[in-house]
This record gives sequence, structure tokens and C-alpha cells, in this order.
Amino acid sequence: MKYLLGFDPGRDKCGVAVVEKTADTPAIDPLGQGVGDRENIKGNRQSCVDRVCLHQILPSSTAVSGLQDLCRQFDFEVLVMGDGTTAKEWQEKFHQSLAIPVVLVNERNSTLEARDRYWQMFPPQGFQKIIPQSLRRIDRPIDDIVAILLVERFLATQ
Repeated sequence: MKYLLGFDPGRDKCGVAVVEKTADTPAIDPLGQGVGDRENIKGNRQSCVDRVCLHQILPSSTAVSGLQDLCRQFDFEVLVMGDGTTAKEWQEKFHQSLAIPVVLVNERNSTLEARDRYWQMFPPQGFQKIIPQSLRRIDRPIDDIVAILLVERFLATQ
């Protein structure tokens, strides 16, 4: 079984998601760069939440060793990473330490989209249900959910 590794890079913390690749998942071109453009992700994109095996937040200081551990556990086809501010630094680190191709995906507005996805994955309970979603406070980092969205954006371009 093959897997896709989503990675949302950051200076202090990073989001990681492991997504199972199924038979209906499009074939992946590991040489494709700069995928995930706005035009490609506007359409009716399928959620891959039901195929997420793991999602977590890692401190940036331990992210490389954490991903190396995941590479020993899972057979990854590609690492999908956001193209934000620190992407080039992370891409160089991974080129030296991981044996899987890295594909950059447009991460514009991914944090806003992750807030919406958070409430789909973890519906509000009790009186939180009556508070408008835009006013609800998320009490944990959502970088791992961004990593899931980056994989979905990648898959939408395949």
C-alpha cells in the first residue's frame, strides 16, 4: 500500500498528515512542481479525511527526524509540501535526508480553509453549536489539518 505525506512547514511547528493512496487516487507525477493553483482547487474537490491514517503537529526542531521515522513506517510515494516562506529551506533539508520526491503545492488561504475543515472534523458540542463558526475559538494548532488540505490540493491537480 502506498501513502502520501502532507507537510505544512513552519518556523516553530509543522503539520504532518499521512494519507492512504487508494485505487481511485489518480496516478502521481513526482516531477510535477507548483501544483495546487487557485483555478485547480476551486472545483468540486473530494475530501480525503476518510483516508487519513495520521495527522499531528511536530516541533520544527524535530520535524526531519519525525518524518524519517514515518518513512520507516509507511511506503510514501511523494511528500506534498506547502510553498510558503520556509519551503525552500525545508525542501533542501528533505532532499538531503529523505528518499522521496518533494512536490510544492500552493498554500494560499489554506489556514482559513483548515479552520472550516476543523469544525467538520470536530463538530462543536453543547452551547458551542449556537455560536457562529466565525466566532468560535479553536484551542489547538491546525497545521496538521493544513497538511491534509495540501494533499487534497495536490490530488485535485492529478
